[in-house]
Amino acid sequence: MNKIIVTFSVNGKEITLKVGPQERLLDTLREQLKLTGTKEGCSIGECGACTVILDGKAVSSCLILTGQIGGSEVFTIEGLEKDGKLDPLQQAFIDYNAVQCGFCTPGMLMSAKALLMHNSHPTREKIKTALDGNLCRCTGYEQIIEAIESVAK
Repeated sequence: MNKIIVTFSVNGKEITLKVGPQERLLDTLREQLKLTGTKEGCSIGECGACTVILDGKAVSSCLILTGQIGGSEVFTIEGLEKDGKLDPLQQAFIDYNAVQCGFCTPGMLMSAKALLMHNSHPTREKIKTALDGNLCRCTGYEQIIEAIESVAK
């Protein structure tokens, strides 16, 4: 199978990789780049566990072929923490007990981050809409919404 050479940015660092024509961004992040914070849940774009920010938008990385993102900017959960300091969203998730089993947390954080990048003071309804594609079995969502609201204030 012929490999494709693709250059894109991950968490602010430009990289060039050889990828298979059917390789998903999720697999590239986890297997080639060892960025395992992005989780695989459903593999069909329904659960949100694999959410990353691609060119400013929250997307399901299980639905994106890596060969299609040349020149793009990808932001993963590993990119939130800077210089050993948690992003305010990460700290709010801790403070509001919005983390239980933790499997959905990276996707939730990335969906919330994408929302706040475009709307620093979203309404509760906008927060709920931004989280529509993210499933959580543990928290009941209320703590997650409250954590995001606390950062948006």
